Amino acid sequence: MNWIVLVISGFLETVWAASLSASRGFSRPVPSVVFAGSLALSMIGLAYALRTIPVGTGYAVWVGIGAVGTALYGIAAAGEPATVARITCLVLIVAGVAGLKVFS
Repeated sequence: MNWIVLVISGFLETVWAASLSASRGFSRPVPSVVFAGSLALSMIGLAYALRTIPVGTGYAVWVGIGAVGTALYGIAAAGEPATVARITCLVLIVAGVAGLKVFS
């Protein structure tokens, strides 16, 4: 159960990062509220998961999911380039996160 909560919290990290960008420095109310809510839920989920998952592993998995999700959001929705180098680096992050799960 804690791993599921950790993964959901990682996806919520992507939501708050995208909302932070969309808030334009907190000048837009709806994205600002989405940012605050998803940030709080993401942190609560991370804290819950870290009750049984080692902090180094849990934090790295949470950040990895958020980083890859945010980068993919940037490519899909924000017009950022999808170069071979970028995709390769994202695959390496995913491999590292999967490795942490397998070897924990």
